[in-house]
Amino acid sequence: MSEITAEQVAHLANLARIDLSPEEINRLTTELGQIVDSVAKVAEVATPDVPATSHPMPLTNVFRPDTVVPSLTVEQALSGAPDHDGDKFRVPAILDEE
Repeated sequence: MSEITAEQVAHLANLARIDLSPEEINRLTTELGQIVDSVAKVAEVATPDVPATSHPMPLTNVFRPDTVVPSLTVEQALSGAPDHDGDKFRVPAILDEE
């Protein structure tokens, strides 16, 4: 069993400026104790010969082939633009430049 006491929970609540009722302090004492016990169990089996994992199942990235497909020409892309400069869109400035 963990060593978290109701006094410690009340002290932490006071430091965090959280107003807890006595029932909430008792409930949090139990819950925090269970959390500490669970972490202790994991620490018991997490030895140096056990590799660290981020996910229980191996993950692989799925990539699609990078193939060239037909797309818009520069003229087609700029045809709906209100304004353009050569082959670039022209937009109003949004930042003051000095």
